[in-house]
Amino acid sequence: MSGHGHSHGGGCGGNHDCDEHLTEDQLAAAYSLYTKINMEAVQCLNTDSPAKCVFKPWDQRLDREKYVESDADPELLFKIPFTGCVKLKGIIVIGGGGESHPNKMRLFKNAPEMTFDDVGRKADQEFELTPDSEGNVQYGVIAARFNSVDTLTIHFPSSFGGDNTKIYYIGLKGDFHEAPRQEVVIATYEARPMPDDHDTKSDFENFHHPIS
Repeated sequence: MSGHGHSHGGGCGGNHDCDEHLTEDQLAAAYSLYTKINMEAVQCLNTDSPAKCVFKPWDQRLDREKYVESDADPELLFKIPFTGCVKLKGIIVIGGGGESHPNKMRLFKNAPEMTFDDVGRKADQEFELTPDSEGNVQYGVIAARFNSVDTLTIHFPSSFGGDNTKIYYIGLKGDFHEAPRQEVVIATYEARPMPDDHDTKSDFENFHHPIS
């Protein structure tokens, strides 16, 4: 039953607080996955705030100057494309004080076209959130489900009763691998032996002959 409510398997022995023994420097290094986000392509639906402002260094997590606030209702949908392939391991969410802090978080992997019309589908993992104003609570994701992520979509369906949801910081922890796909394709073409131009041309013409 892992992945629903508070029962989340993984190596954390529960839902959160795995990282409390780490130093500030170790936490800063662990939560540096924001550097691998394609910031210009980050989107958040139902807000006028710049979505990328909540993805920032660990030592800026308590900065309250910039934040994402929902618009018409408490729902927010972040779409976070990475510059390569990510194995996601943990998430920290710092929300607004009181009722504007999100109370649930739903994760979807590799669903870049997702909109609010699609949020009825089963999430890859869901969490009940604890109000967290300082980044003390880590939510450990099921690593096997998030071991090859190029886009992470996070749905915050509701808050703790407020009309709007406010988020100051989203910290992402995991491993990153450069995307090798493009280079592999190019190398494959270059390595292919070039056939005689004449033969290629005549075959091509014969094959496509009945055009006019």
